[in-house]
Amino acid sequence: MSTIIDDLRKGDVPQWLLQTARNENLQPERLVESIVRGHVVIPQNRCHMNLTPVAIGSETRVKINANIGTSPATCDYENELQKVKAAVDAGADAVMDLSISGDTSAFRKRILEEFDITLGTVPIYDAMIGLDNTEQLNFSHFMRIMEKQAKEGVDFMTIHAGLLKRHLPLVEKRTLGIVSRGGALIAQRMKHQNEENFLYANFDDILAVASTCDITLSIGDGLRPGGTCDANDAAQFGELEVIGELVGRCRAANVQVMVEGPGHVPLHLIEENVRKEKTLCDGAPFYVLGPLVVDYAAGYDHIAGAIGGALAGMYGADFLCYVTPAEHLRLPSLEDVHEGVIASKIAAAAADLARKRPDAVLRNLQMSQARKSFDWDTQERLSIDSDKFSRYLEKVETVSSGVKTHQACSMCGEWCAIRRLQ
Repeated sequence: MSTIIDDLRKGDVPQWLLQTARNENLQPERLVESIVRGHVVIPQNRCHMNLTPVAIGSETRVKINANIGTSPATCDYENELQKVKAAVDAGADAVMDLSISGDTSAFRKRILEEFDITLGTVPIYDAMIGLDNTEQLNFSHFMRIMEKQAKEGVDFMTIHAGLLKRHLPLVEKRTLGIVSRGGALIAQRMKHQNEENFLYANFDDILAVASTCDITLSIGDGLRPGGTCDANDAAQFGELEVIGELVGRCRAANVQVMVEGPGHVPLHLIEENVRKEKTLCDGAPFYVLGPLVVDYAAGYDHIAGAIGGALAGMYGADFLCYVTPAEHLRLPSLEDVHEGVIASKIAAAAADLARKRPDAVLRNLQMSQARKSFDWDTQERLSIDSDKFSRYLEKVETVSSGVKTHQACSMCGEWCAIRRLQ
């Protein structure tokens, strides 16, 4: 089967892509050009029938991903499905199933059946379920898992193919070493087997599976920094150079590709991080976790991540993986998922405004106009979290020229500066 890039190169533009272009306020020709060049991806597995596709990359709105999934300590798929709903209701553009226990295949099938959202996975997680150690993990087993997920309809997959044996000595200089679960599995296997990363060594086979179902590959950052002290080091950027090579191989095979990024990065290093990815990976969409700008905001990591996400988005990051208040502490609750998505949406909105997207500029202007006219209904509609707006809104009775009104909120009442100047 052909990929979307194959089709576009032949001049076959599907009808759904025209709607996607309208959603992004882009001319269809411009969006087609960006997809063919690899600066925009639209993850859409050919086997995923119930999907509203989204564009991720240059000139598009900054998108949000929410991670969900089970752990060996907590394996409650009904609860995880509620988290998917919470993420969708809060405005996430995609979800990733990071489950590491239970019947993951049945769970994914329910997500694909019950929601029209883009779905991503990390196949190596599934490949490790049921194995006693990484020595039992081999490429043929990994490929069976990847092919199975592809046929189920997964739209994008994280592949940790950029971490090589030569990077391992660089990790020894770090404070936190490797914090990526996928990266740690690959590193452990390379050490035990004394061989190269099998995902890198067999990358052409991975491309073949991706091409068959038109899966977008998300090249994982197995060496993302887990602490601000390790940010932008030789290990991280060494892996990024290899990822740049893999991006080129994906494009040569007409397979859509994006690049994953950190992690924990202090404010003053975020610009270098984003610009380096855009240079080494020739403008490939950048998918970042946070980044978290401080390490000791436990319980408030969604705020630390939103600060970093806003700055990364302003400099060119395209896809923000949410961080919840539960990061580093536990599996997130339904409320944690909601707060994580909202925090990332604020970051994305700030980035879109800084990048002067016309729709972002207009929405901010309309909010100011609604505040000036005390149009509470419009303010509620424009708010990122309209439910919270309605719960918090507390109007008070004020008097103007002897006439009672209910326009001001309880913060200022009759002292409202806008009301006084009117």
